Amino acid sequence: MNLVTALDYAWIRTSPLFRHMMESGYTVTLIRGRTAREVLRAMEAEPRGSGEGTTGLIEADDVHRAEVDGDYWDESYVAGAFSVPGEHGDWTLVLGFDGGLGIAGACMRTLSKGGRVVAHSTNGGKPIHLFHWFEDGELRTTFEDPSTRDGSTPDELIPLLREVGFPLTLDGEHDENAPDVDRKAAVLALAERLTGIRVTESLLQDATYELGLVPEQPAEEWTGMFIDITDAHGGACAGNGLTRRSRRPQTGRGWRQTRRS
Repeated sequence: MNLVTALDYAWIRTSPLFRHMMESGYTVTLIRGRTAREVLRAMEAEPRGSGEGTTGLIEADDVHRAEVDGDYWDESYVAGAFSVPGEHGDWTLVLGFDGGLGIAGACMRTLSKGGRVVAHSTNGGKPIHLFHWFEDGELRTTFEDPSTRDGSTPDELIPLLREVGFPLTLDGEHDENAPDVDRKAAVLALAERLTGIRVTESLLQDATYELGLVPEQPAEEWTGMFIDITDAHGGACAGNGLTRRSRRPQTGRGWRQTRRS
């Protein structure tokens, strides 16, 4: 039985890589039963070869940003994907320094048919932290605040949420008497409970990524309102449509990994 909790992910607060992810905005998506190439193709990503580690991924994305002259509003980005063993077979991990745009809900449903997709993201700047669990084509649970959940089975994960450390009552309400928790660490622990994949700094740093340029999706008029990710952008897969217009943060793009001897 996997008993991982938020405490097992305390490393994120001393990790230069994770600091870059939080400042730039990132999405980590875990897809069961699909190859990296299948996932990038579903995202309509233009192949960009391979990159060694997060250094290679960031360099490829920086090259792309230079190609678009650093356009602050351009939401295309280079995603990296690689295979990793997990619960019930092989999974593909996709990492994007994408400002938290993520993969569109319609694409998530497609990729999860016959399997499972788990994703978490942060948009950088004044952060929004999101979590999504898709199962067999259905959005089962999604939340920003774990006490305010949505999806077809919003309460199914309450026991796991409590076990990894979120301060919730048995009914899934916020428990003011429970100790506080590092919520991002708890989200990573929850993702591991659902996938069997322990995400570590070395796993992300040392992987060989298959790279793809994810195209920008047409922007809609900004309304200041959040919209349902499952209705966003029709069948396109590049952005999750969490807002009418997401703004790419400018911070954190200069990070480079330092290899340990």
